[in-house]
Amino acid sequence: MTLRIFIDSSVLFSAANSAKGHSRDLLLMGASGEIKIIISNFVLQETVRNLSGLKKPLLEELDQIVQNANIELVDATKQSVLDAAKLIVLKDAPIIAAAKTAKVNMLVSLDKKHVLGRADLEVYINASIVTPLIAYQTIRIPK
Repeated sequence: MTLRIFIDSSVLFSAANSAKGHSRDLLLMGASGEIKIIISNFVLQETVRNLSGLKKPLLEELDQIVQNANIELVDATKQSVLDAAKLIVLKDAPIIAAAKTAKVNMLVSLDKKHVLGRADLEVYINASIVTPLIAYQTIRIPK
């Protein structure tokens, strides 16, 4: 069974902004078919918005990553976003709702303030919430 990994905009941004690091490694693993990468249109739009203010040609990099990583797009309903907003700040509710909708094995984030370390969110989405490093180690290191 292929692991289903939802990545949020912080991870997608990091992958587009640097050719090295575990955020990019996860996208490369998606491209090779080792894992299935899932994002939402919300994540994609937020990442584009954040990258467009930078001077580097990162939007082209993001486009290449998205095309090559065989990404699955999953969006949450308005009601599921409202339900998730009972647990997390509204700006992050679409990410939690989409991860829950996608039935993923992991949600990967760099958001220490709102997302990481939240056992209640892990229970809600029925998946672990980890950093790119932990996701990479979980996938690559045999148990």
